[in-house]
Amino acid sequence: MSRIGRMPIAIPAGVTVTVAENNKVTVNGPKGTLERVLPSEMDIKVEGEEIVVTRPSDLKKMKSLHGLTRTLISNMVVGVTAGYEKVLEINGVGYRAAKQGKTLTLSLGYSHPVVMEDPEGIEVILEGQNKVIVKGIDKEKVGQYAANIREKRQPEPYKGKGIKYADEVIRRKVGKTGKK
Repeated sequence: MSRIGRMPIAIPAGVTVTVAENNKVTVNGPKGTLERVLPSEMDIKVEGEEIVVTRPSDLKKMKSLHGLTRTLISNMVVGVTAGYEKVLEINGVGYRAAKQGKTLTLSLGYSHPVVMEDPEGIEVILEGQNKVIVKGIDKEKVGQYAANIREKRQPEPYKGKGIKYADEVIRRKVGKTGKK
């Protein structure tokens, strides 16, 4: 049975991976540097052009930490080479986004504009007035900031107005029908 934790992580050219004490992993690549302290129970080794994660025992907790640790390192390697991006779409009459410097201003039908500041290491690009692209090297930060933007006005099921991910499908509901 092939388990995620047992699969070695290939290190692409131009990427350096170092493992310090307490399992502090630093991944350095063309797009930047990421570092993270991973569970100390796991054994992380850099063998030539790949990283191998092994677990000390077959306890349930160790098995789950094994897959998690391997995936976190893999996400760091992909982040410093290709980076991550989330695309959000704004749907609704009068709903739009504007960008000025590091400030994202959203007009979402409230009595006031919603102003959001870009976090460190995250880049927000606008395509037109209703397509927001969140880019960065840290998968967790990109996903969290995209979720924070979406949270400001979640899509509703009747008209589909709100902020949704580009690949998200909104289950539509039929509204009430008028009297005859």
